[in-house]
Amino acid sequence: MAGRRIALKAIDWVAFAERVPPNQRSMFNALKTRSDAIAAKLASLPESPTTIDWSHYRAAVARAGMVDEFEKKVSLNQLFDSANKSASAYIEGSTARIAQYEQQLDKFKNMIPFDQMTVDDLNDTFPETKLDKVKHPYWPHKPIAEL
Repeated sequence: MAGRRIALKAIDWVAFAERVPPNQRSMFNALKTRSDAIAAKLASLPESPTTIDWSHYRAAVARAGMVDEFEKKVSLNQLFDSANKSASAYIEGSTARIAQYEQQLDKFKNMIPFDQMTVDDLNDTFPETKLDKVKHPYWPHKPIAEL
């Protein structure tokens, strides 16, 4: 598997070297060296992670239940379930935001162009621009801090 991962990410270094200007050749060589070192380290790793010998840790750890707690946290089923739950929550939240943004976009598409708007049209379209003369009767009709 490790060899297959590297094969998928292969870089044509010869073609890459042809495009590198002479003044950046040292940086290119450093990049290639670093890339080769990382590829060698990745190739040396096993295809699957080593299994954890929980019985050894149960015998070695003095605190009862601690190893069982870690085993529950590490179990792949629990990790995948939590990942699916968080992904579905993210998708639902994104769908709700997209619907809200589409409503705003429709509002902007259907509004009167700014050069043809009156002040009343502007205040109807964007209520936050309306001046509150009851709360702030003197010009500038907004607190100084908000300006």
